[in-house]
Amino acid sequence: MSDGGLWALALAGGSPLLQLAQAMMDAGPALHWQAPMAALLAVLVALLVDWLWGEPPLRLHPVVYMGKLLGLLGQAIAPRQADERAYGCFVLAALAWCLLAGGAWLVYAALMYLLQAVPWWLNGLVAGLLLKPLLSWRMLRSEVLAVEAALGESLQAGRARLSWLVSRDTAQLDAATVRESAIETLAENLSDSVLAPLFWFAVAGLPGAALYRLANTADAMWGYPGWRGQGAQRRHWQWAGKWAARADDVLNWVPARITAAWLALLAGGLSWSGLRRDAAVTPSPNGGWPMGAMARALGVHLSKPGVYQLHPQGRPPQARDVQRALALAGRVVWVQALCALLLALGLAAKIAIASMAQGVLAHG
Repeated sequence: MSDGGLWALALAGGSPLLQLAQAMMDAGPALHWQAPMAALLAVLVALLVDWLWGEPPLRLHPVVYMGKLLGLLGQAIAPRQADERAYGCFVLAALAWCLLAGGAWLVYAALMYLLQAVPWWLNGLVAGLLLKPLLSWRMLRSEVLAVEAALGESLQAGRARLSWLVSRDTAQLDAATVRESAIETLAENLSDSVLAPLFWFAVAGLPGAALYRLANTADAMWGYPGWRGQGAQRRHWQWAGKWAARADDVLNWVPARITAAWLALLAGGLSWSGLRRDAAVTPSPNGGWPMGAMARALGVHLSKPGVYQLHPQGRPPQARDVQRALALAGRVVWVQALCALLLALGLAAKIAIASMAQGVLAHG
């Protein structure tokens, strides 16, 4: 393959956001509309497939394979003994992360490169099917509903179901703090699992969304400091996970704030200074934004005992607040679909107008 072919492979898909801007601004007869229209169709297809069917089978799920690779490499890199200066583990983990991220980018760039040879509508359909596993709204919604359903059976059942979603100790939580944790998970993963993949797809196409999903999965598996695992799988992640955690922070910086802005807008307006105060008290530079916005939109307080309090003047959440949180998050998701649809219709209108004008000139 030529050098030009290699660059085309690495950069295949380009930036749908820039392609859309170019198509919207191009006043000439040769509109560059196929690529952005395919990207907009891909977003609609991905959200529709997620809504109708949820996750693909595990054997076909790319994130499952990302997790398996990260698990194998993590066992080889992270030390079995605590070491306050495990700088070598940090370097090895950073290199492994870069190799996996580059691999994810190239695999999806190759797929996009191949899709360039098919009609734009088929490109959009297939790209949407490829994008779907990189985002997840239906499963997130189902998991939060499952916590509330379990809590309706008993506090013990609610605690046990919540432990599927969070890494914190749930044994001492009361009903209100179980709901707080479920709502926090919903808000944070609305950014991590829905808006962030869509944002990086808009910025860098399928390769960007795949790289983000790899980074987010690496953070979940490597990024929490201290001991993780049991028995022979027990490893110390104080240094081995630092790169993954910081990379995830960087990639989520913009999406977290976009998520908070959407929540604030659809809630009828929230105090941005209040959101900034809430965001400042969480250990994560990003998680406090969507969680704080959700807390203020619902009028409840959310907390991690002994770590932070969000909207501390709010009331304890009740069962109806979980439903309200799901409804608000759902509106954010479907606004994304509506934006994609409106942009597609706008681009189609521009294409039609340009075609009509070209026809008039040809017959003038």
